[in-house]
Amino acid sequence: MKKKIIYFTIVGSALLLGSCSGGPEKGNNQNIEKREVSDYDPERGEGKFDENNVVVGALDGAMAKKGQAISETKCMSCHKLSDEKLVGPGWKGVTDRRTPHWIMNFITNPDAMIDKDPEVQAQLELCLVRMPNQNLADEEARSILEYMRENDGVK
Repeated sequence: MKKKIIYFTIVGSALLLGSCSGGPEKGNNQNIEKREVSDYDPERGEGKFDENNVVVGALDGAMAKKGQAISETKCMSCHKLSDEKLVGPGWKGVTDRRTPHWIMNFITNPDAMIDKDPEVQAQLELCLVRMPNQNLADEEARSILEYMRENDGVK
């Protein structure tokens, strides 16, 4: 019986060590990832939005109201309107720190942004939970952005 236990322990350990080795393929994937990250624009983010298709002006109160309703069901279980962290970071000041198109890209494309943005990765280390993709329509994301702007005192 002891011989079987020792045998399975040795075989299991060998399989575990073999599956953890890097090998050449892993190294190549890491180099590809580094190239993609270096092409990342931290002002724009990763997604379809840029300064040409996200233009903000005076606050749109009706849109902000829609954004509030959407965020109450999709966002507020993890975020606060203050700068206090809940599960995710607080929203206060986010429109001062980030461009409107970066915010839109993050709201609609969080996985790629988390994978590529060094500041988002640092935030993830503090929050320990990845923002889930809420599958918001562009109009919903734009309304949430307007609500964030209202929260930050934009008039």
